[in-house]
Amino acid sequence: MRISDVIRHKGQSVVTICSDATIQDLVALLAEHRIGAVVVSDDPDAGVVTGIVSERDVVRALQGAGQGFFATPVSQIMTADVHTCAPDEEIEAVAREVTDRRIRHVPVLVDGQLAGIVSIGDIVKHRIDELQMERDQLTTYIQG
Repeated sequence: MRISDVIRHKGQSVVTICSDATIQDLVALLAEHRIGAVVVSDDPDAGVVTGIVSERDVVRALQGAGQGFFATPVSQIMTADVHTCAPDEEIEAVAREVTDRRIRHVPVLVDGQLAGIVSIGDIVKHRIDELQMERDQLTTYIQG
């Protein structure tokens, strides 16, 4: 199975934010969409990935933050060195990378442009669904 199978199932919608948006804007976006991470893109129409920022980044940045924390630009807490994948990558390989790098969200790029995003939760759900289907097929085969 490939990442394209996960994207096909969950959809290609990706929530983005500009790097000069405030952390307050970011927190509102995370809450509004009930998501854990947002792709940072200063040119979302072109699908350019500038970075990625997650609720974990916000929590970590809160340590020792001053009174103006929520007015801080997203660029101050985002990860600029973003690990990405392509739709034709094997799910198992991406799952290994996510686990090894201790990250939860991976933007999917096609020809350098943002085409989707997968999370470790998406990968696990897809694998569970796949195992259930295999189990059902084996049960049907055994029962004749």
